[in-house]
Amino acid sequence: MTEQNPESYAAAVAELDAILAAIERDEVDVDVLSKKVARAVTLVQFCRERLAAAEVEVERVVADLGGDESG
Repeated sequence: MTEQNPESYAAAVAELDAILAAIERDEVDVDVLSKKVARAVTLVQFCRERLAAAEVEVERVVADLGGDESG
């Protein structure tokens, strides 16, 4: 079974929180641990991509806003 990307940044963070909490409570069997860690890595990458895209969009909006100023 292939796990898909979460539907949003918030969903990814919530899943990461759940994985971390399970690991901290020793609820993750050692045989499943590597899969959970791999999933966490995927989620972190997803979050980084979303943050980078948001940063680019914010910079574009701010740059567009600055272009409307009269001298």
